[in-house]
Amino acid sequence: MAHTHIHWQAWALAIRPRTLPAGAAGVVMGSALAWAEGRFRLGAFLACLAAALLLQIGSNLANDVFDFERGTDTPERLGPTRVTQSGLLSPAQVKGGMAVVFGLAALLGLYVASLGGWPIIAVGIAAILAAVAYTGGPFPLGYHGLGELFVFIFFGLASVAGTYFVQAGAVSSAAWWMTLPPGFIITAILVVNNLRDIDLDRKGQKLTLAVRLGEGLTKGEYLACMSAAYLVLPLAALIGVVPWWALLAWLSLPLAFRATRVVWTQKGRPLNAALADTGLAALLFSLLFWVGLLVSRTMKG
Repeated sequence: MAHTHIHWQAWALAIRPRTLPAGAAGVVMGSALAWAEGRFRLGAFLACLAAALLLQIGSNLANDVFDFERGTDTPERLGPTRVTQSGLLSPAQVKGGMAVVFGLAALLGLYVASLGGWPIIAVGIAAILAAVAYTGGPFPLGYHGLGELFVFIFFGLASVAGTYFVQAGAVSSAAWWMTLPPGFIITAILVVNNLRDIDLDRKGQKLTLAVRLGEGLTKGEYLACMSAAYLVLPLAALIGVVPWWALLAWLSLPLAFRATRVVWTQKGRPLNAALADTGLAALLFSLLFWVGLLVSRTMKG
């Protein structure tokens, strides 16, 4: 019984629940915009949300096993416990779990594709390939400084615009604009992650953008991502693509400030707190944006 308990604890560690708000943020944003236009579809929202969370989990499992196999994960690791490196699960078990998770995501993707057509299948296949290729395969993206670009594409553009498209049948200018905040904030999560691991990655020849830029510029990159995410909103409101009430999303700023302060003042393991806060800021931003649209509609009504 105790062994079974430890086994499930290992899987809970491997899934890394604290990363999941990031997976949900773009889906919430896209659905908020669809709702504001009277095009919200609950089934599509739930399927997109579940698929996004499964892709996030699959990516976590892939990183866990492939970083171990490349020798990047060592006992000196500063991030949360990696189950393969610590021996809690074998590489075969983690790869098996990864296959199950991506399989479930693909099944959900087929349902979503029945609503949104072939573009959804293309995006889904690309998302799974990118999740595996971040640390796996012959050209691991994260090892060549391309992580931020792909996170922005899939957690911003694909997540928000894809979720909106499945419900509305096209992508509005508001939806394109609002791909930017989740994309920037979730990219900032990867920036913190790579800043924390900068010394070990340098040692392990993992040439992340943080390793290439150095500590100072990486902190600047984090600040630029977070600032851009919040400044997009007044600009979008100014040109009339979202209502001014959407600025209620700025109520997530205290969380963003707290994370930014940690990024600028701490090194190593304490950055795990900034990582979790940045993920929560991404989800809270999207939820408060939806509240802003709700208030705007109520005021008009």
